Amino acid sequence: MHMYAEHFHLKTLPFENVPDPQFFYNQGDHARIRKQISGSLISGRGLVVVTGPIGSGKTTLSQMIKADFPENIHLIWMAEPPANSIDLYLFLAQELGLQPSSSEKTFVMRDIRNALLQINAEGKKCLIIIDESHLMSDDVINGIRLLNNLEEGSTKLIQLLLLGQEELMEQINRPAMEPFKQRIAALETLGKMSVETVQKYISHRLQIAGGTTELITDTGWEALSIAFHSGGTPRTINSLCDRSFSVAFERNKPSVDAHDVYEATQRLGLRTDVFHYIISLKSKERKSMDAENPVFVEQTVPETPQTSPYTSTSHAAYAQATQSQQSQAVVRQLKPVNRSDSYETQYQHKPQVDINESPYNDFAKRIQEKYQQKNLNVPIITLIASIITFFISTAFFCHKSDAAGMIDCLVKLMSF
Repeated sequence: MHMYAEHFHLKTLPFENVPDPQFFYNQGDHARIRKQISGSLISGRGLVVVTGPIGSGKTTLSQMIKADFPENIHLIWMAEPPANSIDLYLFLAQELGLQPSSSEKTFVMRDIRNALLQINAEGKKCLIIIDESHLMSDDVINGIRLLNNLEEGSTKLIQLLLLGQEELMEQINRPAMEPFKQRIAALETLGKMSVETVQKYISHRLQIAGGTTELITDTGWEALSIAFHSGGTPRTINSLCDRSFSVAFERNKPSVDAHDVYEATQRLGLRTDVFHYIISLKSKERKSMDAENPVFVEQTVPETPQTSPYTSTSHAAYAQATQSQQSQAVVRQLKPVNRSDSYETQYQHKPQVDINESPYNDFAKRIQEKYQQKNLNVPIITLIASIITFFISTAFFCHKSDAAGMIDCLVKLMSF
């Protein structure tokens, strides 16, 4: 037994990903489909197909269906489909105790039919379960169709249960598979569990293992609900819960909380919104700490002017006035404030620099007037006239020097 089972006082590990009928969740779609399939097979309706996503519990369901049948059922189990139809027939013949004289399909089918007639004559039935049926080739599908055609009057000589992923429906819905599809007596689909069903499923497995729902805190339940808000399959639920309990055990906690669930999602590489829930929890914790440990600031109550004792009031009136003034004297009061407001409360009365004060404005105006007094028109005109004179002088020099070109002229000008 795993150490975390002992740590949480469990009889066994509650979230093992094995098809254990002991932990079968006999409620919701699983219970309905189990009842439907068992009824169809017991009544001898023939071919039954069950599809569902990976880890939806199809194999565990088949184990329960096997348990539903009485001992007079001859069960043949195939973990995966064979490569072709002849391999399928040879496997069935071997499971029925036959030794076909030939590997030809026709002769093997004849021997299988005779064996099935003998089984039905003894008051028994034959059930074949093929798992991972979405891996079947078209040849195997056609071979199953021929097996389903083995009848004696209105009685089906063999019952067939196909379990496969959702890809199986894509194969069946093709136009070429219409003859096969028409022979399906019952077609069921296992979907994902809703959030409510996920919680009931987890509680069910904890109770079977000898635990209680208190092994998961309120935040832990909320985190699991967020992780499977779009639905979950038994395999994924088992993996996340098992890893969450392992994390809580490593941290020596008495129960699983949201932080353990989040760490488990990270280790499994699951993309969920549990991280945002953790952030909101930390925010609430900070606010709670602020409320429990408030910051205090001092406030001063203005002093009330004292009344002179040298008045016409009586001594008793003066004593009463004096007592009132003393109660209203300068006191230091403590007022709780939020930490987020402490900065503003501390600095709201400090003097601030006003950039619009009059000395600043006067200084700026003097600088502006100083620059406005300068007239730049004359220097600009002089600069332009100098540039024009330079170009005219250069052109005149080039003309008089009989230079071959502009570059030659400039060379002579520079050497000059």
